[in-house]
Amino acid sequence: MSVELRTNWVALNTIVYREVRRFLRIWPQTLLPPAITMVLYFVIFGNLIGRQIGDMGGFTYMQYIVPGLIMMSVITNSYGNVVSSFFGSKFQRSIEELMVSPVSPHIILVGYVLGGVLRGLAVGVIVTILSMFFTDLQVHHLGVTVVVVLLTATIFSLLGFVNAV
Repeated sequence: MSVELRTNWVALNTIVYREVRRFLRIWPQTLLPPAITMVLYFVIFGNLIGRQIGDMGGFTYMQYIVPGLIMMSVITNSYGNVVSSFFGSKFQRSIEELMVSPVSPHIILVGYVLGGVLRGLAVGVIVTILSMFFTDLQVHHLGVTVVVVLLTATIFSLLGFVNAV
């Protein structure tokens, strides 16, 4: 393994580890609020309003809105993680140290994006588990679902990076 490849690998692991550790260390601020918000959506829109709306194409209103609410939580958290982390690094002037290090800029980008994707997926899993208490969630094509969620989290993490820069 070449020195440059090893340096980039260590840098990528370090950035991703720092990002994951950052949002796990403050989980009451990063993981708990989206879960509480989605439970409120499930109760208010799913149970209270959903009873008055009725079925939609053979699905209850709750079954109809749950996939959208899961994706909404993935989108907002993958975007928000990268924006807050990168902007915080700029504000604290620690991004300058990363920029002058011998790390390739695309490794920095990939590290921040992976951190955002992992937070979006973590919140998505939490919201999916919570949604199972409110409705019967059916996944017809697991592979397509996983690819769509991963690509969505990646796109919105990239957009968050662009916004933070």
